[in-house]
Amino acid sequence: MVAVLAPPGYGKTTLLAAWAERDPRSFAWLTIGHHDNDPAVLLRSIAATLDQIEPLDPALLETLRLPGRAAIDAVLPQLGSAVSGASLPVVLVLDDLHLLQRWDCLEVVAKLIDYLPPGSQLAIASRGEPPLPLARLRAEGRVLQIGPEDLAMDQHEAHALLANAGLHGDPGDVSELVRRTEGWPVALQFAALSSRPSRHGRGPKVVLAGDDRFLNDYLQVVVLSRLPSRLVTFLTRCAVLDRMSGPLCDAALATTGSADLLEWLSRSNMLVIPLDRRRRWYRLHPLLRELLRAELEREEPDLASQLARRAAEWCERSNLRAAAVDYAMLAGDADRAARLVVDVALPTYVAGQLSTLQPWFDWFERHDLAGRHPSVALLGGWLNALAGHPAAAERWTDVVEGRTRDGIKADGVDPIDGPLALVKALLCRHGVEQMQTDAEVALSLAPAGSALQATAHLLLGIAQLLAGDTDPAGQRLADAADIGEELGIDTAMVALAERSILAMSGGDWQEAEVLAERARGVARREWLEQYATSALLYAVMARLAIHRGDVPRARSDLAHAEGLVPKLTDALPHLAVQVRLELARGYLALTDVAAARTVLGEVDSLLRRRPQLGSLRRQAGELRGQLGAMRTGTIGASSLTAAEVRLLRLLGTHYSFREMGAQLSLSQHTVKSQAMSIYRKFGVSSRSEAVQHARDLGLLVQ
Repeated sequence: MVAVLAPPGYGKTTLLAAWAERDPRSFAWLTIGHHDNDPAVLLRSIAATLDQIEPLDPALLETLRLPGRAAIDAVLPQLGSAVSGASLPVVLVLDDLHLLQRWDCLEVVAKLIDYLPPGSQLAIASRGEPPLPLARLRAEGRVLQIGPEDLAMDQHEAHALLANAGLHGDPGDVSELVRRTEGWPVALQFAALSSRPSRHGRGPKVVLAGDDRFLNDYLQVVVLSRLPSRLVTFLTRCAVLDRMSGPLCDAALATTGSADLLEWLSRSNMLVIPLDRRRRWYRLHPLLRELLRAELEREEPDLASQLARRAAEWCERSNLRAAAVDYAMLAGDADRAARLVVDVALPTYVAGQLSTLQPWFDWFERHDLAGRHPSVALLGGWLNALAGHPAAAERWTDVVEGRTRDGIKADGVDPIDGPLALVKALLCRHGVEQMQTDAEVALSLAPAGSALQATAHLLLGIAQLLAGDTDPAGQRLADAADIGEELGIDTAMVALAERSILAMSGGDWQEAEVLAERARGVARREWLEQYATSALLYAVMARLAIHRGDVPRARSDLAHAEGLVPKLTDALPHLAVQVRLELARGYLALTDVAAARTVLGEVDSLLRRRPQLGSLRRQAGELRGQLGAMRTGTIGASSLTAAEVRLLRLLGTHYSFREMGAQLSLSQHTVKSQAMSIYRKFGVSSRSEAVQHARDLGLLVQ
């Protein structure tokens, strides 16, 4: 059996017809009508269809005149025997099977399956899953089920459909169209019908407006008109919800029995899509949802906010806080939304869902609510800094600073003082000295064992590091790492990477490796590899890989860090500059002069905007000096090979070229050639100069 089960407009009939054209077997095709809702009529229709393929016994056709149940008991075995005895295999197609409502008619179809001989098949097309023994057939490996996910068009297919209509849309437009329609073929067809010429003369622009009259008429006539009015009302009110479950719909609509309705609608394939195998959660097809949302706003404009408010209350009680935020905003309940955002923003960030957070803060800014909710404003400043948006970060933070200057206090203490000091330290707008002061204030006000305390330790440690106070900085970074690891936040990763850099600068490469591995463990465990802050870790790992002689690993880590660097702007000036300096060290160690020059140019630009960054300015100058000492005319953008890195570690010993060759299983001539290549790439002329240059770059321990 082949079961093609999908909502209207997915091309079920078209698929079966295309199959019939290609398959050498005969296809007996019956399109079910409402009149077939009688077993005797259905059997006569099936028999007449099969008779066209291979004539049936006239006596059997005469027996088909029996009514109702008698037809099933007397005729079906004979019809089954006739099909089994057919000289050639056949495919019996029952199209629009969803129109069969009577159980005895469906019994005819179920029993017919077992009469089919080897080589023959039953193919059904239905909008919903019919009450046939599909579970048994699946277990026996006797059914192929094709659903809407199989029939939906991808971008290539959508482009072909549009081209067939004489349209050649922009790939970006077609991609967006496929996303909005979820590949629903009939919607793509309506998009082709609705396309209009571009004002710029580049051919028609393929679009599908939410109020497209062709599509809306189709949804009304083919989908909604077939449902009882109470179900249409139910779906219209559910259109407020992103996802639907029985309990959520009951709460939002102030009703009961929603779970049964949702299951029935999904099995009927009325564009209600189950999201899990247990059929607890569902969603509407986005185009149907758009239509119903517009209908709700038009017919019951005040009801939408009530539904959203009830949904927010239910989601909050059910610990679905991110969904509760969205519904609170839809309801216009700013106080609830603010409370929830403050509660859920950090876990959402830690979970890597920055794209979820941005619309929330956009909503507060769009409705000019930041001043009323300073905790939200501080989070907006923090998250925009991490996202690399300096203007937005400063704008949000200024809102809170202005509020504080206005003297709004509660019992003489403003609970916002600690978080505000932390954000100011993060932004480092007024130099390292002020950053240290702000971080100390934040640390004094942070609850013990909290993410605020861990981050305050980190920022204070970085400020002390940039001020040259390495011993206290190391302790602060260790505290930040310990608390951060307990909480599973990126603070631990950054603190451990900073400590690894300290260890490298002190020549303790083994400790640096241990610390970097701890940082990488945090990054992997908490899914932090794509966070902008992990760029520091990957730059550190690249330097360690170079020191081990693992050039391919170093290049891979440098590439990963480079991919994250654009997110590090002057919104986080200390980290943005430090990461680029570590990258420059890596590139210089690989004698990749072009890459080193590029990142140092970016450092210069950042330092012009944020000049008061302590030791980072001095470090940038030292690296620029090393870059200038290289003979750029001969070095170009070359890199040390893995073999040259292995040899470099022996150049710092007392071994001769012959002895080095013995250790590396190379000839003396090969060792000398590789050594000359190293000298050329380093821009030096002797072994001692090459060793000193390698030590300056951190490639060799003193």
